[in-house]
Amino acid sequence: MARSSLGGDQPGAPAQPFLVADIRTARRLLRHSSFCLFSFLLMLLPAHIKIETNRLTIRLVEESDLPSLFAVNADDAVTRYLPYESWKSAADGEAWFSRAAARLAAGEAGQFVIVHRESRRVVGTCLLFRFEQSSARAEVGYVLAREYWGAGYMLEAMKAFVVFAFEQLGMRRLEAEIDPRNVSSARLLERLGFVREGLLRQRWAMKGEVADSGFYGLLHEDWQPFPP
Repeated sequence: MARSSLGGDQPGAPAQPFLVADIRTARRLLRHSSFCLFSFLLMLLPAHIKIETNRLTIRLVEESDLPSLFAVNADDAVTRYLPYESWKSAADGEAWFSRAAARLAAGEAGQFVIVHRESRRVVGTCLLFRFEQSSARAEVGYVLAREYWGAGYMLEAMKAFVVFAFEQLGMRRLEAEIDPRNVSSARLLERLGFVREGLLRQRWAMKGEVADSGFYGLLHEDWQPFPP
């Protein structure tokens, strides 16, 4: 589970995603291949997977990002609805990065970072995981540094991330699981076009409390391209 963390977000500059690598060419090459497209892209082309929006760059995580990510994940307000405790030391970040690298190498997940282009600072993450090749389905997660809440950054990043998943990776369905108390995260998903499909009561026991899980889904056939 990667229950998404997001503070109150407001609309900002519209996303104008631009993928530097020509992934559609890779898809044509792999059309009759036994390779998993997702694994191929994330294992063989990581340096070229880069998504640009008006204010942000989204790329795969690097070990050098850990100091900036520590500032994000050491904040209790950010991790409030996440399924892990706030990072307490550099060792927590290193363990997280090792898990992310292993899942990437196995073609199971892609851990991306959100870079604020003007400051060149890593301000959050986007995750694509639980990839189901035969069903062309995956789950998304996201985290944003608290000081960037309320300026439309997460909406801008996730619009581009959804476009990437549908149009470049060929996903048929995207899913998300959140804590229903995280109203801002629910609002974000709804603005992206996700539909709340169910509620599992008292699904998680963590951090000294029991919490419900809200499930959201977005089908490619229902998705409306975001206006420029």
